[in-house]
Amino acid sequence: MTPEHVLEIFLMPGDFYWGDENTRIRTILGSCISICIWHPIKRFGGMCHYMLPERKMKNEKPKRLDGKYGSEAWELFLTEISNSNCKAPEFVAKIFGGSEMFSKQELLNTEIAMGRKNIEYAKAILLKNKIQIVSENIGGNRPRRIHFDIWSGNVWLKRE
Repeated sequence: MTPEHVLEIFLMPGDFYWGDENTRIRTILGSCISICIWHPIKRFGGMCHYMLPERKMKNEKPKRLDGKYGSEAWELFLTEISNSNCKAPEFVAKIFGGSEMFSKQELLNTEIAMGRKNIEYAKAILLKNKIQIVSENIGGNRPRRIHFDIWSGNVWLKRE
């Protein structure tokens, strides 16, 4: 059941949000990825909207975590999971996005096949942290609009 008062959050590329059972998080995705993490018992979780798997200069320690990179968005998730006194495997995940927004000819250049790279990173980091992927809608060549209702764990999808 939808809560009486819903906090609506819209994520732009690079944004991250962690909320409770009164929160709905929305975004629009192309080659970017959104990972939705949800705790089915405590009914809280979050969403990221990352653009690239990692910084080009991996050895450089960032002054501040930047959600436009999957690796740093994941660090933001781990901070929230720790702050909630939970362990990562208690959560479930849903992955969306990773469209290839370029033509097949352009995609022969693996440097711009960013959708595929983003998908690979999301799956690898969730596997590494023993978080079950319960749903995914990834790849293709069309954008997606998603709504994550944290009170239920449901993610609503519209393909553009």
